[in-house]
Amino acid sequence: MNNIKFENISGKYFNLRIGKQTYRIYMEESGKGIPLVCLHTAGSDSRQFRHVLNDKQITKKFRVIAFDLPWHGKSNPPEDHKDTEYKLTTKDYLELVTSFCKSMNLTKPIIMGCSMGGRIVLHLALKFPDLFKSVIALEGADKLDPYYDLEWLNRPDVHGGEIQAAYVSSQIAPQSETKYRDEILWHYKQGGPGVFKGDLHFYWQDGNFEKKSYLINTKKCPVYLLSGEYDCSCTPEKTIETARRIRGSKYKIIPGIGHFPMSENPKLFFKYLKPILKEIIS
Repeated sequence: MNNIKFENISGKYFNLRIGKQTYRIYMEESGKGIPLVCLHTAGSDSRQFRHVLNDKQITKKFRVIAFDLPWHGKSNPPEDHKDTEYKLTTKDYLELVTSFCKSMNLTKPIIMGCSMGGRIVLHLALKFPDLFKSVIALEGADKLDPYYDLEWLNRPDVHGGEIQAAYVSSQIAPQSETKYRDEILWHYKQGGPGVFKGDLHFYWQDGNFEKKSYLINTKKCPVYLLSGEYDCSCTPEKTIETARRIRGSKYKIIPGIGHFPMSENPKLFFKYLKPILKEIIS
């Protein structure tokens, strides 16, 4: 007798054509209703959103979709990746997300991203306010500064995965359960060579737009910001500064959580996320 209990998550691949490049993209989805697209952090992949994908209360009203960016997780890099230095730009990131939503025929989805995903959703609210029902920025700010040497992230004499996990370990709240902490770090240990470094080009340099974020029209596209009090990357102060520049945006600082709210403490995270989702659809 089969006693296996499967999760209600389906995974699939498809080819996404952007310009002259075709990417093989991996995605997972669960539920029915309003599309809720989830964007992972720098150097990791969509596994970070497994708790959102498995929450029955959320998937009862939302079609939750999470996908791996090219170069990340189960999505392939381009065919010429051996001769290419990966470096994520704002322009490329915007095109990837909007092309994904268009290819999936999503009408007015909610976009929720964490870390660099939290940064790009703010860019999306500025550039394409009519395309999205709302954006939710987790650990996302309009301006951040580098605080460690990126050269360590892609050296032949250093284990890239180990150093990546070491860097982000400080961003996880001490209250987070060990099993969740270990899972987050395991994902980072599996990242491709130079991918985390290339993501941080966007997150720390190219994606800064603190002099333009005030132009976001929250009446067209509501903006929500959620950040953990233990996040030493996108600090609470950075989140509050961003919220003050974006007129009409709403923010919350979550106690007892760090840089990975949906992964490190999903039960606590849902206490803040679910009221926001309820407000958006009301």
